[in-house]
Amino acid sequence: MRVWRDLSDVPADLGRTVVTIGNFDGVHLGHQHVIARAGEVAAAQGVDHIVAVTFDPHPMAVLRPEHAPIMLTTLDERLELLGAAGADDVLVLPFSREIAAWTPEEFVARVLVDGLHAKGVVVGANFRYGNRAAGDVHALAESGKQHDFVVDAVALDGGPQVWSSTYVRSCLAAGDVAGAAEALGRPFTVSGVVVKGDQRGRELGFPTANVPTPVDAAAPCDGVYAGILTRNDTGESYPAAISVGTNPTFDGVVGRRVESYVIDRTDLDLYGVDVTVAFVEHLRGMVKFEGIEKLVETMHDDVRRARVILGS
Repeated sequence: MRVWRDLSDVPADLGRTVVTIGNFDGVHLGHQHVIARAGEVAAAQGVDHIVAVTFDPHPMAVLRPEHAPIMLTTLDERLELLGAAGADDVLVLPFSREIAAWTPEEFVARVLVDGLHAKGVVVGANFRYGNRAAGDVHALAESGKQHDFVVDAVALDGGPQVWSSTYVRSCLAAGDVAGAAEALGRPFTVSGVVVKGDQRGRELGFPTANVPTPVDAAAPCDGVYAGILTRNDTGESYPAAISVGTNPTFDGVVGRRVESYVIDRTDLDLYGVDVTVAFVEHLRGMVKFEGIEKLVETMHDDVRRARVILGS
C-alpha cells in the first residue's frame, strides 16, 4: 500500500479511482463497512484502485484545539488498519486552516478530480466537507454529475452509536473494553516500548511489563483488565492481567502507565521490547489498599479471574 503525505505526492498517471474520505480514527466497524462498500463500487465501475483520504492532524486539533478528541490510534496504526480493511493507497492530507478554508467545490476539484481522478466516492451518510462544513452528500452527488463520478452514502446504523469513534472513547472512559471491541471489530490495544518501573510488582511476585500511556492517546480508564500482551518483534502472545493507572497504594507514579503481568511467567525479560497490549475484559476499578497483604490477595484474585476469562 502506498501512502501519500500530500496531494503533490500523488502520481499524475494514477488512473481512475474510487475514493473514500474520513478521519478514520480507530478504523472501527463503520469505517470498515464504508471501505468494503468502496470495493463494491469499484467493481461496479470497473475500477481496481481504492484510495482512502484521511487527515493529520485531526481537523478539530487545528480549528478548535480545546475540543480535539483524544485519538484512538496513531497515524501509523491508522494506515495499517486502513490497508487491512481494503484500501489500496492512502492520501494523508496535512490539515491546515488553508485547507479548512476551501469551499466544497474547491475540495472536490483539488482532491477528487485533479488529484485522485475519482470515478466513485463512498462516504458515510453524515459526511460534511468544505469551509464551515458547507458541503454534504447531496452537494457531493451534484458535483459528481458534473465531474463524472458516482457517489454512494453509507448509513452507519450498526446500532445506537456503536459505529462511532466517540462511542469507542466513551466505552474506554467507562472501562468497557468489551463494548469498545464490539464497535472496533477487534480488541482495543495500546502499544509501546517496555520501560523499567519501580519493580514493586516483581517484589510482590507479579513482575510486570510497563508501557507509559501518552497524554494525547486513548487508553482505558484506571482499573484492572484481562488481556493479551504481544511482542511485536516475534509475534509471541501471552495472556495477561493488566493494570492501568498510577499505583495509588504506593502514592502513585509520574504519569499513567499500562502494567501487564504475563500470567504464570516470571522468566520473561521484556525491557526495551516493543509490545502491544490488547484489552479483553474489565475486572475491577482501581483501589488504594491499606496494606500489602490485602493488595497481594486481590492481585491473586485478579490473576485467577483473568486466567478463567482468557482460558489460560
